[in-house]
Amino acid sequence: MADLETRELRYFVAVAEELHFGRAADRLGIAQPPLSRAIRLLERRLGVQLLDRDRRGAALTDAGRVLLREARAALDAVAAAERRTRRAGDPKRPLVLVTKAGASHELLRRLLDALAGEPGAPPVEVLLCEVGEQAHRLRDGQADVALMHRPYDDLAGFDTADLRVEGQVVILPAAHPLAARDQLTLAEVSDVPGLPIARWPRLDGTYPDGPGPEVRTQSQLAQLVALGKCLLVIPASSRAWQWPEHVAVPVVDAPDVTTVLAWQRSSHSPAVAALVRSAALVADRPA
Repeated sequence: MADLETRELRYFVAVAEELHFGRAADRLGIAQPPLSRAIRLLERRLGVQLLDRDRRGAALTDAGRVLLREARAALDAVAAAERRTRRAGDPKRPLVLVTKAGASHELLRRLLDALAGEPGAPPVEVLLCEVGEQAHRLRDGQADVALMHRPYDDLAGFDTADLRVEGQVVILPAAHPLAARDQLTLAEVSDVPGLPIARWPRLDGTYPDGPGPEVRTQSQLAQLVALGKCLLVIPASSRAWQWPEHVAVPVVDAPDVTTVLAWQRSSHSPAVAALVRSAALVADRPA
C-alpha cells in the first residue's frame, strides 16, 4: 500500500471536523464530488470505514477517530518541520524564546543579559504566551527555546537545563483577611469561603473539577482576583503581573517549582547552544 499523503490527511481532517462533506469542501476550496471520491479511496486503501454517512452529514467511526487524532499530529509535525527548516536556512533570523507572560521576569532578563555577553550572540525575539502554551509553540517550530516550569508544564521530548528552584505564593485580594498573614498552608488556601482557587486548563484543554472560575489568560485572572472572585497559587517569581489590589503570601507546604530552559532534542543550532551556555551561568547565580 502506498504511503498516506498530506493532501489526503488534510481532506480527511476537514471532513472529520466539519462532519459534513459540503462544509468541508467549502473550507478546502474544492468541489464536493472530488472530496467524496478522495475519502472513499482513502477508506479502500486503508481497508476500514472512517465515516458513517447519511443525508444529514457524517459521523466518525472508531477507526475514523483514531485517524483524526493521528492525522492532526502528522500534519502538525509536517508544518513544524517546514517552519524549522525555513528558519534554519535563514542565518540572520533571531532566536525565538517563548515564555509565559509575567513569569520568571527577572530570570529572563538575566538570561538575555548573559547571552548578550557571548561572542557573536544571536538576536533574541521573546514570544509571550499564556499558561501551558510553551510546549506547543516549541514543538510546532514557532520557537527555538522555552522557559517552562516543572512539574506543571509538558516537558516530554525536550532537553532541559534547570535554572531556578523556588517556592510558591498565593495571590489574594488585598482586602481579604488572609492577606495580612505572613504565611499560609495549602489546606488553608484550598478552603477559603467564597474565594475558590482559579482553574487552569489541563494539557488536553479540559478543566479540573471545582468551584473556581475557568481562566485562560493572566489578564482574566488578575481582574478576578482583584474583584474577590478567586485566588491562585503560583511560583513566587511569577508575581511580576501582580496588581496593587493583590497581595502575595508564601504557601509554606506547596511543592517547589523548577524553572527550566527547554529545547528540541533534535536541535543542532549554535544559537540554541549559546543560550544553553548562558543558562548555565544564570543558574549558578543567586536568584
